[in-house]
Amino acid sequence: MELGRWEAPRHIAYDGDHEFVYRQPVNALEAEALLSAAQVELYSGYGWDGDDHWTVEAVRDWWRERGQVREWAVAAATERDAEDPRFQVHHQDAARGLRDFVAYIDDGLEAYLRGYLFWLEQRREPLPGEALPRL
Repeated sequence: MELGRWEAPRHIAYDGDHEFVYRQPVNALEAEALLSAAQVELYSGYGWDGDDHWTVEAVRDWWRERGQVREWAVAAATERDAEDPRFQVHHQDAARGLRDFVAYIDDGLEAYLRGYLFWLEQRREPLPGEALPRL
């Protein structure tokens, strides 16, 4: 239904068929917004089991191939801008979400993923000043 961005615009984007979380919450307000988005997603909600599927190697592989994801998101945003003008506001918001995802890939995601790699390896948050793994 592509309703999640109404609740959590800094965290949700649409791939044409599904909603996906492109940015994890970092505080209680963001977590609350993301939970609200999951509640309005009528079909299957969002997965909460990433730690069961992601490995250090898989995260590093994804990061190496991020250029392909970025290219897809840029192209998909351009397509959304050109869709049915009767739903222009919705399509523009969907395009904006994809562009926000691209911006996060360019600035912010690397730091988050380095912290996530630490979590995957140690199963705890890093202490202040503790070295984070390389991507």
